[in-house]
Amino acid sequence: MGSRDHLFAAAALLLLPLFSSNPDDERCLTHLSQSLSDPLKSLHNWSATTFTSPCDGSTSFLSGATCNNGRISNLFLSNLSLTGSIPPHLSNCTALQSLDLSSNALSGPIPPDLGSLLYLAALNLSSNAFSGPIPAQLGLLVRLSAFDVSGNRLSGPVPASLGNRTGNLARFNASSFDGNKGLYGYPLPLPNKSGFPGLAIVGIGLGSGLVSLMLSFIVVCVWLRVTEQRSENDEER
Repeated sequence: MGSRDHLFAAAALLLLPLFSSNPDDERCLTHLSQSLSDPLKSLHNWSATTFTSPCDGSTSFLSGATCNNGRISNLFLSNLSLTGSIPPHLSNCTALQSLDLSSNALSGPIPPDLGSLLYLAALNLSSNAFSGPIPAQLGLLVRLSAFDVSGNRLSGPVPASLGNRTGNLARFNASSFDGNKGLYGYPLPLPNKSGFPGLAIVGIGLGSGLVSLMLSFIVVCVWLRVTEQRSENDEER
């Protein structure tokens, strides 16, 4: 019986990685790894072998990742000189609670698919080169309490679902959106219209009005002169 017990225990240990693996996390991590370039080799243990079983309970086998109940719960990949983009497949990490990709050189759009990460509470994409609009789907994340996309190349309006949240949802101020020249809308301040461009427009308007007034005055004077000459000619006859 003792030998059988040892065999059973050994078999259980061999099967443990199979039970702790998750196909969604594996898909998420595989596509994320393929979308990133890691010049500093900070993610040296991000490999296909590790992706099949990245967690053992709350223990993570991946640098920059933490686990909870055998699932990837947090990704902290800040300031690693990463380049590339965010793949839509990142939404397969359905247990993700925090995503920090700040202070890298990532580009491309922010995938609307991130709006399906229902447990996401913190999203930091600041200080990169992301472009395009902010997906309105991110405003559907009711657990989102920390949000920062400042210092990118985003454009278009700030979605009302993020900039003007109501009820018990966390609110985000202008600092969450600063540093994106093409971005506008509440809570960002109105663009400053003062300065040379504004004065130039006003000057052009005033100049045009003055020219029109002078032309009108000249026309009236000519008309009066012509009328006066006609009257003199009629009197002579």
